[in-house]
Formats: sequence, structure tokens, C-alpha cells
Amino acid sequence: MNLFIIRHAHAVEADDDPKRPLSNRGRKQVGKLAAFLKPSGALATREVWHSPLARSLETAELLIKKLELQAKLAEVEGLEGDDDPAAIATELKIRSQPLAIVGHDPQLSALTSLLVTGAAEPPRFLLKKCAAVALERIEGIWVVRWHVSPEILA
Repeated sequence: MNLFIIRHAHAVEADDDPKRPLSNRGRKQVGKLAAFLKPSGALATREVWHSPLARSLETAELLIKKLELQAKLAEVEGLEGDDDPAAIATELKIRSQPLAIVGHDPQLSALTSLLVTGAAEPPRFLLKKCAAVALERIEGIWVVRWHVSPEILA
């Protein structure tokens, strides 16, 4: 199974909009990530989970659009920053189809660490805003296929 874990892009501050949608900078970040990934088809999925928060949904929607994915969106509980990554890790055990997850830190860094190392703490991965990591489960073991951080995207 292939799993793509993506932290939401930059959002406006709560003082400017309490719903914290993506900022112009965040929309540009998603565009750069999609432009980098699209030629290779490296992010291939038919389902994208996102948290209930606006910045996560917007990041997911923009990725689907810009990558021209035929993927359905699903709002999933347990993907907010302070949520326990073990609950999502348990859900992933029964999945076999590729999946992308768009959420928040520190939960996503902890989830990635939990899947790869078996422990969420201390986190062994740092997912910056609009970073993406691809994992593959091979015979029950999660391995890292690639990791893209926004500062390397031109």
C-alpha cells in the first residue's frame, strides 16, 4: 500500500480569519508541490483524507485539482494537530489501496514516525507546511519512498 502524508500549506492568521483558510503564500506552496510531483505521477491515489479544518480541506482540494487526480475527498476525524496518531495508524492497517492524508502537525510528524519506527515520540520526521512524504507498506513494514519539503521547490 502507498500512503502519502501531506501537511497543509500556509494559512492566514486566526486574527485575520478565525477559520484560517489558506493564504496566498499557501496556495502558491500547493502549486509548487503539484508542479513538482505531476510530471512523475508520484502522488497517485483515488482517495484523500483531510481534517475538518479549512486549511486542510483547501490543500487537499488544490492538490486534487492541480494533479488532475480522480480522487474522492473524505473528512476524517483524528487528523488535527493534537490528535493521537495511533488511531489513524490503526485505520491504516486494514487499508490496501493508495491513500493521501492531509492534516496538521505535530500529529502528522508523529504519525509518520510511528509508522516507520514504531514510536511516535520522539518524532523522527519534521513535516513543514506543504511538505509531503510517501510511504509504502511492504510485508507489514512501512518504508519511506520519498520526502519533499517546500524549501527545495523552486
